[in-house]
Order: sequence, then C-alpha cells, then structure tokens
Amino acid sequence: MPWSQVTVKDQREEFVRLASQPDANVSELCRRFGISRKTGYKWLQREDLQDRSRRPNSSPNKMAEEREALLVALRAQHPAWGGRKLAHVLQRDHGVQMAPSTANSVLRRHGLIDPAASRAATAWHRFEHEAPNALWQMDFKGHFAMDRGRCHPLTVLDDHSRFNITLHALNCERREPVQQQLQAAFERYGLPERINADNGPPWGSPSPGALTALGVWLIRLGVRLSYSRPLHPQTNGKDERFHRTLAAEVLQGRRFKDLPDVQRHFTAWRHEYNARRPHEAIGMQTPASRYQVSPRSVPAKLPSVEYGPGDIVRRVGYGGRISIKGHRLRVGKALIGQDVALRPRPEDDGTFDVYFCHYKLEPLELEEA
Repeated sequence: MPWSQVTVKDQREEFVRLASQPDANVSELCRRFGISRKTGYKWLQREDLQDRSRRPNSSPNKMAEEREALLVALRAQHPAWGGRKLAHVLQRDHGVQMAPSTANSVLRRHGLIDPAASRAATAWHRFEHEAPNALWQMDFKGHFAMDRGRCHPLTVLDDHSRFNITLHALNCERREPVQQQLQAAFERYGLPERINADNGPPWGSPSPGALTALGVWLIRLGVRLSYSRPLHPQTNGKDERFHRTLAAEVLQGRRFKDLPDVQRHFTAWRHEYNARRPHEAIGMQTPASRYQVSPRSVPAKLPSVEYGPGDIVRRVGYGGRISIKGHRLRVGKALIGQDVALRPRPEDDGTFDVYFCHYKLEPLELEEA
C-alpha cells in the first residue's frame, strides 16, 4: 500500500492541502506521494479528512465556566501555546469566541502562565521571502541524550510559509544521512531555489569560500547555497525559532528511549505544527495553508556541468588542485573530479574568478601559486 502505515490520515491531509493550492500539478503530486491519479482525485473529493469538532458555530447558551474549562483543557493539550493561539483555535475548531486578553486572564487565574516567562517574551520581526521554496533554512537542533545514544535533530523550514519540510532524528551530523533526508524531501516537495545553512559541517567548510561534498551535490542539482554570517545564528532566524518551539512542545520534560521513539514523537508533532497549530507571525494561519510544492522536480541523475565558450575549463585533480599556465592552484578537495571555469578579471592582473556551475568560488592569483 503506497501510504505510510504510521500516519495515513496525515499524509492524505497533506496531499489534499498541496493539491488544492492554486496551479497545483495534481498528477505530479500523485507521483511524488506514490499514489495513482484515481486515488488522488478520490481524496480531493472527500470532505472527511479533518479531525475537527462538529460543534455549532455559535453557542448562545454556553456557560462561561464551560468555555473556561474548554480553554484550560486545550492548554493542557498544548502547554506551550499562549492565549492568542488558544483563543484562535477555540474559534476555529470549536466555534467558541474568546478575546486573547480574556484567554490570558483565564490562564493567569488558573496559574497556567509563568509571570517571568511572560515578561521575557519578545516579538520576532523578520524579513520574509515572497513565495514558498524561494528559500529553505536548514540546521541541526542541538543534540540531546536518549536512554540509548544521542539524537541530532535535522530541521529544514520553508522561509515564506514556515512549513516544516524535514524533522528527522539522526544519530550523527555526517553528510550521508543528511543528504539522504534532503533527497527524500526533494522527491516529495521538489527543489527550492536556495538553501541557507550555518558554517559548520556537513554543509559548511572551515576554509572560507570552500565547498563540502554536500554543497557540491546541491549545486549540481541547481540549488543555490548560502551561509549564515559567523556567530550570527539569527540569519537562520525562522529555523532557530522553530527549534525553540520544538524544544518547548516536544523535548522539554520528556525522556526518549531511542531514535525510533524520538521519530514517532517528531512525526506526530510535525503534522500538528504544519496543519493545526496557528502561527502568529503569519496572521494565525497554519504553515500548510501557505505552502505549495515546488514545480522543480528532482532529476533522476545529476545534470552535466556546462560553461560558456569563453571560459577556461579545468578538471579538479589530486589534492583538489587545477593546472593553468604551469601553476598548480588549490580549489578544494570536495571538487575532485569536477570541472570548474576560470574567467580572467578585466584588469588582467593574473587573477581569475572561479566558478563551479553557478557558484562563485574564491578568486585565484597565479603569482601566489
């Protein structure tokens, strides 16, 4: 059966949301989700995919105590949600109107708001890309101990919608498992225009301007790669904020046995975060309501590298070096076996701009070889 046996309904809901977006390619989505077009269109016509309450839109006879009890019960389900989110969900899912200020008053009266935490809360103001998949932010949430081993959560977030692309429990931070998870994400959601990451491994290199094997793979796929400024994690601010939410709503106060145990919690919460949890930074919408899959499908094999007729093309050899005019110049070991292009600068001072596909490497000077 093509649907995952763990979260069948969640995957159906995600498919329907993505396929219902304007200009969605339903046939391509069916292929990415591994289902037939007949099955896809069947679920598009169904109306019973939501687990929302069937309460009436208005309840004129509802007692204030009942509304408060409903709010307190909702808070118990989501201890990290504040009055604004809870009031929105009461209206959206239960037809109960309550002002955010009233919700906060009720929570304080029941001792459910920590005054110190309330004073420490600050608003986040960030630049937002105009469309989904213009930028994905990628990082590891700090590792934590389990009963058996350590977990390194890999997270990828769409900048525009805050839609969580990837939330996976890994046992290390090496390239191979990261690339495997990105490949799965590309097959499901398509290729983004750009991915931003920090300067650490496996995507960042200790040498300024150098590429890693993961970076080479992304560039070959046509994905632009950018890096956060050193010591400035706010460059990936939305993913950093996602980490705070993940810690508060999933990790805090919970003990995990092993990686499968962590992943079960991650999978369930990821659906909650994307499809149920209102997000204040996007007007109390859910990330899933603002996200669309990318029209750029991942290719079956890496495309060939081509450069312009005026470029000086060199194959990177042993030690990550190339040869030009009797000089051996280093461009990076991750590029061994790849072709790079050299373009003389207009001032003709022996300096070349160096490109790998669309990515500009550090310039090379023949005098320093």
